[in-house]
Amino acid sequence: MKEQAWTKEDIPSLKGQTVIVTGGNSGLGYESVKVLSKRGATVILGSRSMKRGQEAYLSIQKENPNADIDVMALDLSDLQSIKAFTDAFKEKYDRLNLLLNNAGVMTTPYGKTHDGFEQQLGINHLGHFALTGQLFETLKKTPSARIVNISSNAHKSGKMNFDNLMFEGGKGYTPMKAYAQSKLANLLFTQELQRKIEKNGLDMTVTAAHPGIASTNLMRHIEDKFLFKILGRCLRR
Repeated sequence: MKEQAWTKEDIPSLKGQTVIVTGGNSGLGYESVKVLSKRGATVILGSRSMKRGQEAYLSIQKENPNADIDVMALDLSDLQSIKAFTDAFKEKYDRLNLLLNNAGVMTTPYGKTHDGFEQQLGINHLGHFALTGQLFETLKKTPSARIVNISSNAHKSGKMNFDNLMFEGGKGYTPMKAYAQSKLANLLFTQELQRKIEKNGLDMTVTAAHPGIASTNLMRHIEDKFLFKILGRCLRR
């Protein structure tokens, strides 16, 4: 079967649709906001920093003055911030066609979120889990709604260590081990949520995506590593 390249030019008009992109101020999130708004969607740009979120919006607006982008504060390491975001969203919008769970951290030193979770699992999975749950009723009443969870092929080396899920006190912690576990959690969440959606006959789809290797600030914690320097040369070709 012949492979067919699929590009942003193949995206149909999204006029009238409402989209949330987490981590929309940089990297893949920023590019997603740019393309989705270009196709006519109303895009809620979730950003931990309102300053960086506004800067991203102004940058996109220079290229697309008609971009309909709403910058809203969203810190996925803080459950109170997630609740404030979803409450504010539901006051302004009554539909959600696409939830793009994109934000994340990668191979960080050991640390905890505001609520005491190991930060890679806390931000990459648990924060998006909470966000999706609090937006689920809005998604459910939106025809053909879609949830996209950004995972990674790093899940292949991941293992859910339920005996020490949070690497308490840094015990057994390595940056890549924790990252791989968080990406595996993304896929398990995607699979189980889709199973429940199908079981209950809901008009909704949940998918996951591996974005490949991209030169974004997600890589900042491994920029000095030997392997990254080799990959970096390939990325710049």
